Amino acid sequence: MPSARSLTFSPPLLHPGTYRDAHGTEPIVIHNDGHTLSTRIRGCELSGADFDGLTLVGEASAAEAAGLTLNRGDLCACELSCELPLQITTPEAVETAVLRMRLVLGSPDARGGIDSEVLHLELDVRGQTFRSSGTSGWFEDELLDVQRKLPGGLSLRACITCAFSDYSPYGHGLFGCMACFRDNKQGYRAAIGKKGLFEVWSTLTGYVQETYVCPEFERRTPGTGYRG
Repeated sequence: MPSARSLTFSPPLLHPGTYRDAHGTEPIVIHNDGHTLSTRIRGCELSGADFDGLTLVGEASAAEAAGLTLNRGDLCACELSCELPLQITTPEAVETAVLRMRLVLGSPDARGGIDSEVLHLELDVRGQTFRSSGTSGWFEDELLDVQRKLPGGLSLRACITCAFSDYSPYGHGLFGCMACFRDNKQGYRAAIGKKGLFEVWSTLTGYVQETYVCPEFERRTPGTGYRG
């Protein structure tokens, strides 16, 4: 069975977007290999497993000179946006749509974190735009909010809606922390609640991103695993 961090893209996906802070706005490209996100902003390399955990690669003085704000090495006090491909099932076929993400990261606070974090998602499909509420702060909830707003006959075809994906009961990050159980479908289907998920946790294939999809995708039905 593959190791728990082996589900990567080759070549990496490229997500065009923009970076905005108090010093201005500029285009960026986020490289995504299925586990690590990386980008260059004003000559500074940043990398991490999550959009809100992009860590400076190099000296802090370089970030300071570029006008970037860091909190414990992670980028903050800015707005990141990018476009991600997302498959949609329609009555006729499977189509690729564009999911636009906008993440607003607040400034460092006295507790060692940041004072705010707001995530907005917009899905463009068949000439219409469906927007998430922007109230949850989680990719999971915002993406499922978009799913609920789609007209009948349209549905997301991605790990977030797959029959074999779940989150750890211990918690997870903003993005990219879904556990895939495609190598133990029968065992995962039988898992109910937190206890059931823990019993099969060691059989997970790997961690996947909410927007990813593989050939073994099956539509999720309520009542399975920790997610229910």
